[in-house]
Amino acid sequence: MAKIYPDQTLKNSSSSSSPSNSFYSSPCYVTSTRETFTIWMKSLVFHGNGCTVFNSKGEIVFRVDNYQERNSNQVFLMDLCGQVLFSIKKEKLRLLGRWSGYLNGGFKGKPWFQVKRNWKFSRGDVICKVNLGCDKSIGSCYKIQQTDKKSSFHVSNSDGQLVAKVKQKQSSRGFGYGDDVLTLEVEPHVDYSFIVALVTICARFD
Repeated sequence: MAKIYPDQTLKNSSSSSSPSNSFYSSPCYVTSTRETFTIWMKSLVFHGNGCTVFNSKGEIVFRVDNYQERNSNQVFLMDLCGQVLFSIKKEKLRLLGRWSGYLNGGFKGKPWFQVKRNWKFSRGDVICKVNLGCDKSIGSCYKIQQTDKKSSFHVSNSDGQLVAKVKQKQSSRGFGYGDDVLTLEVEPHVDYSFIVALVTICARFD
């Protein structure tokens, strides 16, 4: 691993521009095939509060950390080299639970996406809605729906199409690895770094 700390250097100048209907999508994290990941809800950093994401080959592709054992209101989604892809923050004094995601490092300016929790839900209902660019005219662009278990849910777009699903990881014999080991499947042509950011937020809901 090249870096164990976050590199908050901006990738490009587009991060300083205002969000638009064409949401940020890195070509590095979009493929023409379905991608499968294993999410281990443990940090690689001692006393950190985060998780580690592996690809289908068992290689680490993402890390989520906040470098504070107690406070989990701010976390950073990073690639293997420590480059910050998204900075994620829980908004204060928001009883309904709202998280804001900023492109690259830092929390300045308008967030690129927001996730608002729906407290009035039962099994099979939408547990939270995702808005892109904080533009109210765009409306809810993604919905996250809980399925049979707390750690199992689906992510769908505004057209109702499934773009990703998360469930407890199981062995070839059907045995679970534990509640802190998840399988994430992302459909083709979907930015899976953004999906990992959404999964990270859902994992932090009380």
